Amino acid sequence: MKRLLFLCAFLTACLLAGAQESVTKQGWNFGALPAVTFDTDLGFQYGGLVNLYHYGDGSRYPKYDHSIYLEVSRFTKGSGINRFNYDSDQLIPGLKTSLDISYLSDRAYDFYGFNGYDAVVNKDWYDDETADYKTRMFYKYDRKLFRFKVDLRGDLAGEKFDWIGGFNLLNFKLDYVDIDKLNKNKDDEDLLPPHSEAPGLYEIYRDWGIISDEDADGGFVPTVKAGVVYDTRDNEPNPMKGMWTEAVLLGSPEFLGGEHSFTKLTLIHRQYFTIIPNDLSFAYRLGYQTTLTGNAPFYYQTQMITSGMRSATSEGLGGANSLRGILRNRVVGDAIFLGNVEARWKFARFQFKNNNFYMGLNAFADFGRVTKKIDVDKSNINVPAIYPNPLDSYFDNDAEAMHYSFGLGLRAAMNENFVVRCDYGMAADERDGDSGIYIGLHYLF
Repeated sequence: MKRLLFLCAFLTACLLAGAQESVTKQGWNFGALPAVTFDTDLGFQYGGLVNLYHYGDGSRYPKYDHSIYLEVSRFTKGSGINRFNYDSDQLIPGLKTSLDISYLSDRAYDFYGFNGYDAVVNKDWYDDETADYKTRMFYKYDRKLFRFKVDLRGDLAGEKFDWIGGFNLLNFKLDYVDIDKLNKNKDDEDLLPPHSEAPGLYEIYRDWGIISDEDADGGFVPTVKAGVVYDTRDNEPNPMKGMWTEAVLLGSPEFLGGEHSFTKLTLIHRQYFTIIPNDLSFAYRLGYQTTLTGNAPFYYQTQMITSGMRSATSEGLGGANSLRGILRNRVVGDAIFLGNVEARWKFARFQFKNNNFYMGLNAFADFGRVTKKIDVDKSNINVPAIYPNPLDSYFDNDAEAMHYSFGLGLRAAMNENFVVRCDYGMAADERDGDSGIYIGLHYLF
């Protein structure tokens, strides 16, 4: 993938501005970011995002009263992000309220099987410059997701302990990759082979019964959650000290209309340490998520449960929001462990047109693994005649271990809250891919 996201206007404003005293913001303020990318298979991406903040009379700055986030972007061949997010602790007195309504269409959603290294990823099968090439869509399927999400947070005991609650309505629609759609206007040498000549892993798992007929085309997943939070952070967008620990219990009971009934538990601990006041800090995050009862459908197992969303998706392990540099959704299991450590340095501060800016650099290491595996029934396996490959081309039993990645990141922040991040991560093991570049908003945690 060739990616180009035009941050020029934002970054140039930061770099050309002169260092001045910080100003206090009042009323409405916004940051905007255009999105321009190109992918050989998905096409040209166009669109953008805007985040509006209302600071009231400025007495709580850099805390805001209201945040409104809008994002609309499209790929010319069908993928896209349509998202509205609202966040405020002033809408309902005594409550922090978050609302998210999104429609996410992904023509090439990543699917590498289950249980981390137990599922073999063969790069040659999707690299069209190798002799063993099958299709660039081998580890992909088509996913459309509608999400309606409400999160509430209120005081439980003093200023540090809070309760959290919420509900989430998710509707997944899955299908084979639309090869005809992706092949439109392509040169002959770039054409993808049809499914009859090159079925992908999603299709093979369906034929083998590893993905059931009931789950193969997606489904409706309503959930409710409740939990507790211990929060001593000095600043939400980028804390310099304190901790943020949460325990969340999520359930999808049958009476809400879902096709599966299950409960999950998530424990996340984040802690922040000041090394140089205002400029250099160390932060880490440890997370554990497991299924307590029932069986979650395979398409839900990528969801990472938190008390609130910081980006368009909260999925993994692998990718922009969990293990940077590792293939998206590479590590999927019934229970997972996640860790991230970061050194964060704010190396320059500026003021431009009555707005406060800073530039930052990050060095990070990410790690995680499956701690409880999804049951993979291999009793109906019949290797496709079109792929005369042995089973060890698909499975490596009991191979799962810790996955590691490392990298560097750049941050550009306006008025403390609108933070543009660009991370470059590298996988430590070739079984996890090579590297990845991720551009988005907010610190990872």
